[in-house]
Amino acid sequence: MALHLNLLHEEILEQRQRQRDPLKIGVIVLGVLGSVFFLYYIWTAYRTLEIKSHLATVERDWAKVEPQVTTAQKRSAELNEIIKTTHVLDDYIESRFYWAPFLDRVARCVAPNTQLTKIEGSVLEENKGINVSIEGLAAGREPRAAAEDLRQMLVEQLGKSYTDVKVEFKALEDLDTIVNVGGTNMATAHYILTVTFGTGAPGKPAAGVATEKASKR
Repeated sequence: MALHLNLLHEEILEQRQRQRDPLKIGVIVLGVLGSVFFLYYIWTAYRTLEIKSHLATVERDWAKVEPQVTTAQKRSAELNEIIKTTHVLDDYIESRFYWAPFLDRVARCVAPNTQLTKIEGSVLEENKGINVSIEGLAAGREPRAAAEDLRQMLVEQLGKSYTDVKVEFKALEDLDTIVNVGGTNMATAHYILTVTFGTGAPGKPAAGVATEKASKR
């Protein structure tokens, strides 16, 4: 077996110790970390410049379209106000009460021996119904009966077009005045009728009510 002699073992040991010197290793690590941080800084700076450039482009484009957007927003607000006003007018038109059909119904109830001298009407708040006051004269052998006939006719005619119809006498008194109707002298009575009803269309009578009326007949 050959014998090897290492006459430089001390120098080799010293060299290995110098290579393992902590300070040298620390300097190398710091150098590597510094290089990494420097590269990261360069990359971040590049990204920042790119973002700023994109932002500047977007701001230029926005400056071009901003007046159009502002005008469109104002126009949109104006159209919304017009739409709201239109809806209010539509609701008002749909919920308003038309007096002409009502007066037509009343005219059908007036007989030759009755006379209307005054009609006053009002629409109750929140569409709760209509309130009408009818004043006039009735003539006949029994003028009170003639006024009652008018009241019943009003209930019948108005019930065809409206709901919850109520016709009641607020006042009914005989008068000393005699009038000539169709060549016959008749006594007269003064009446005031209070009429209330809803504006909705009347519903069909229930089957039980119809059967009951038919059986009574």
